[in-house]
Amino acid sequence: MSGKMVLITGAGSGIGRALALEADRLGHRLILVGRREEGLRETASSLSRKARIVLADVTAPDGREAIRAAAGEEGLDILINNAGRLASGGIEGLKDADLAELVATNIAGPVALTRDLLPALEQRRGQVVNIGSVFGDIGFPYFALYSASKFALRGFSEALRRELAPRGISVTYIAPRATRTAATENFRALIGPMAMALDDPDAVARHAWRAISARKREQFPKSRERFFVALQRLRPQLIDRALAGMAKDPAVIAAARSAETGEKA
Repeated sequence: MSGKMVLITGAGSGIGRALALEADRLGHRLILVGRREEGLRETASSLSRKARIVLADVTAPDGREAIRAAAGEEGLDILINNAGRLASGGIEGLKDADLAELVATNIAGPVALTRDLLPALEQRRGQVVNIGSVFGDIGFPYFALYSASKFALRGFSEALRRELAPRGISVTYIAPRATRTAATENFRALIGPMAMALDDPDAVARHAWRAISARKREQFPKSRERFFVALQRLRPQLIDRALAGMAKDPAVIAAARSAETGEKA
């Protein structure tokens, strides 16, 4: 599997950039999408072949139209819905503007962009890849909104897979655990108290591309989290007890309050 045309949203940093670099190593051609030109150009400069840059916001109709036009000109084999936002802290500290922006980026944007790019994908019996999270299976305290958005993306992926299968389009859901990116700053105070393990984005990208290349239905990290996901599906009450206990830990509560205010714990 090489020489495919791959479109990646949120390609200017973090997992998106790592996915682009790995795609380039595998011999694919790239359309890099994001809101920040500097980040996209940095990604493009690290590639071995020229990539097309599309400066666009997936939550805006005119942004999606620019993406659709680029895909129409280049053709499209793989759409990777990677752009996302993260929110942490207690639910009482959540602001309406943050709620609306996260839902628009993590749910509405991928759904609308996938809809808009279906004609291009259908021409090549392509593939939709949604970058979710382990938090989309295991709802973590103090990540309620983020978990909700990834649960929604996982449900969208599952339903879409069944809907598009007769049209020859596959859907792959990728669920990494916490990853060491700039977004980590949003929940740094919670990493220690919640005993989180963070993966390197390059390792996440290599693991993800193995699933993408095989057109697998879903992929989870090769770590203890895979076991916890299975346990969550079979015996959710056990996970309830463990995470409810964590949620009442004074150190976790203090860290969650710090995450809400942006202070360093």
